[in-house]
Amino acid sequence: MLTPFFQHDENYVVITREQGSAFAKQIADDFNPLHDIDAKKFCVPGDLLFSLVLEHYGVSQSMTFSFAGMVDETSRLEFPQASSEIKIVSAEKTMLVVEREGESSVCKTLVETLIRNYVAFSGTTFPHVIIPLMAEQDVMINPARPMVIYESMSISLEKLDIKTVDLEPGKHEFSFDGKRGKIVLRFDLVSDGDVVGHGEKHMLVSGIKSYCEQEVASLIEYYNNRKKTLR
Repeated sequence: MLTPFFQHDENYVVITREQGSAFAKQIADDFNPLHDIDAKKFCVPGDLLFSLVLEHYGVSQSMTFSFAGMVDETSRLEFPQASSEIKIVSAEKTMLVVEREGESSVCKTLVETLIRNYVAFSGTTFPHVIIPLMAEQDVMINPARPMVIYESMSISLEKLDIKTVDLEPGKHEFSFDGKRGKIVLRFDLVSDGDVVGHGEKHMLVSGIKSYCEQEVASLIEYYNNRKKTLR
């Protein structure tokens, strides 16, 4: 499923602007302007890197993904041999650190369903989850400069003798101090009706301001119009 969204250049993985943007919009339903083909500071979606790791190394019972650098179309990513700590680097700069523990599975069906369901959840959290979550504390993202950074994510599975896995949203959390804040999005992993694991996505937010209903409505309208235009 990921073949259209990356390419090999010798021993490196390269993702063009067109490929990163297509993954964001076609697979992740993510219309963040940073993933636009013509973005001034284009950034490859973190969910695409997550997906490439799972496709390359399989699923482990415990996995933590820490994003350390911004990957763009000039990055030449090196995927090392499998180990308990994997560092994806480009030009000797660490872009992503993956820590793994427990058993591993390379079941293609499990890998693909986990990718599709996590990415679908992750890509639609803005604005449908993040804006209401912040509104509970009477604050919002600054529409003039909406800065939300994907910091890390983790998953843990009680067992791997499963073929498919679905994702159900859990209890989310938002905390802030001044103009900076942190969002924790939680989810359960479900197989055949049984909860078999849990996960979290951590995001950093800056430019926080007091809540304004009119500005929120305009921000959501702008985002929805982008989806209609760019889909």
